[in-house]
Amino acid sequence: MNQDEKRYNGWTNYETWVTALWLDNDHETQCYWREATRECRIFSPSDDQVKKGYWTIEEAARFWLAGRLKDEVTERSPIYEASLYADLLGAALQEVNWLEIADHYLAEE
Repeated sequence: MNQDEKRYNGWTNYETWVTALWLDNDHETQCYWREATRECRIFSPSDDQVKKGYWTIEEAARFWLAGRLKDEVTERSPIYEASLYADLLGAALQEVNWLEIADHYLAEE
């Protein structure tokens, strides 16, 4: 199966699509992530990787936002104890392309 056959509604996979959908499904959540995107853009020039010349400002904003998305979404998991459901949720979250969702928000700015 090639990469294009794995795509789902234009996204890398179902897990990425459904995560992006839920993040954009609610006005308050939309506003929150758009503000987070602006914050990542503002603070990315001060990133050490940018100052050392390893990343561009845009790359720093992308990586910061993707990391923030992943951390906040996974930390809000409603399942705390070890179980079949926790393992399945964890596996699904591992498949999310956080960089692609970050790109989506950065492109809208």
